[in-house]
Amino acid sequence: MSRMTNVSSCVIALACALTASACSPRPEAQAPPASVTVFEGARLITGDGSPPIENAAFIIEDTRFTRVGRNGDVEVPSGAARVDLTGKTVMPAMIDVHSHLGFLDMSDSSMSKDHFTRENLTDHLERYAYHGFAAVCSFGTDMGDLPFQMREEIIKNAALYRTVGRGLAYPGSGPADPSRNDVPYAVTTEEEARAAVRDLAPSKPDFVKIWVDDRNGTRQKLTPPLFRAAADEARKLGFQSVAHVFDLADAKELLKAGVEGFTHMVRDQPVDEEFLRLLKERPNVWFTPNLGGMNRELQTGSNGSGRPRWADEPMLYETITRDVVQRRLDRMARTPAGTGANPGRVWDLQNTERLKNAGVRLVLGSDAAGDSNRWIGLTAHMELENFVAAGFTPSEAIVAATRAAAEVLRLNQLGTVAAGKSADFIVLDANPLDDIANTKRIAKVYLRGHEIDRAALSAKWRQPKRGSSTQ
Repeated sequence: MSRMTNVSSCVIALACALTASACSPRPEAQAPPASVTVFEGARLITGDGSPPIENAAFIIEDTRFTRVGRNGDVEVPSGAARVDLTGKTVMPAMIDVHSHLGFLDMSDSSMSKDHFTRENLTDHLERYAYHGFAAVCSFGTDMGDLPFQMREEIIKNAALYRTVGRGLAYPGSGPADPSRNDVPYAVTTEEEARAAVRDLAPSKPDFVKIWVDDRNGTRQKLTPPLFRAAADEARKLGFQSVAHVFDLADAKELLKAGVEGFTHMVRDQPVDEEFLRLLKERPNVWFTPNLGGMNRELQTGSNGSGRPRWADEPMLYETITRDVVQRRLDRMARTPAGTGANPGRVWDLQNTERLKNAGVRLVLGSDAAGDSNRWIGLTAHMELENFVAAGFTPSEAIVAATRAAAEVLRLNQLGTVAAGKSADFIVLDANPLDDIANTKRIAKVYLRGHEIDRAALSAKWRQPKRGSSTQ
């Protein structure tokens, strides 16, 4: 073989090598290996009601828990990053089954349809995430297609969005707040009730919401024929129906009509044996008792000076400006004693305890953002304190806010710290099993395996709103 032939062969070989190199995936273009992190040393509350795991270890690969157990018993993959949580308590991120997103501007505590924008809805979801919530369901006052679009999105630093779209009510008897009162479908006949459900169906709402409340005798409420028609149409189309209720008699008829859940507790009188029997026949029915959050008497009662307890919560000032808090305190001071008292407060704690003792499924729902007094975050945490006041142990209250709430919303990837679940959890500086109020002592929040940037969110929210009202 000639020298020229050898040179030609080398050139050809080099060209082939260069071509192969160009066609091969560049190292940076290849899929990176899964990130693996082990969290060690914390007290772990798994969310299923079992005793906590002391000195726990759990491993996260990308967005999911892969191994959970006692530190030393969990095999840690080589090269895993390590996070020391000694002295901390970990619990699953929570879920708020009953909220009303979009109308409340948390920067100045005003309510308006004009606030119902992607920007404000995202702000609400970020506030839920900041306070340790992985998901929230907006119940009956969502407008247009935007909520259903956002339900399909994963938004950084934000909780998952679930929605029932627009609910159904007799004209004027839906939400009490004027900004949302005309949002639900207004129905006065059985055919209108069925037509409303059919109109909603293509959006595939998480539930069909039905309001049955005369607002303390001031409104006409849906009659049994109307809510039976709505519940029946929902069932035919494959949807679960859920009712806002006040009176025991209506609750009984709604159960007979086939509703699957209630967004408030019975509040006009004690529940009776007939109601408990009906519930026993329907073991999958659930309630969000809505015990008042930060508006409950045990939260608003004086500490000797007439100042509500919630006004001294450190968590409050992480997301709300002192100006907004003070304006609310000023309004409360100007309100005559007894004005706006909720008659349901007489019975809702007692009825919640009785349903709990009967084995009825009770889950966390704060009714947050439903009016200007229901601030996102603190309201839900204080609702847990109200659960304990109604006879729950702290562990039972946590289950109501995690596993049970996830089951109701059919979010199977959430609710517990377990292998295969989404890595959504809260790191606490104190043990909520000692005092449920310790759920507010948040050190960190992780959603889908990533830490929420709580510092940046808090800094954004603590800036006074330019030109804010001083009403």
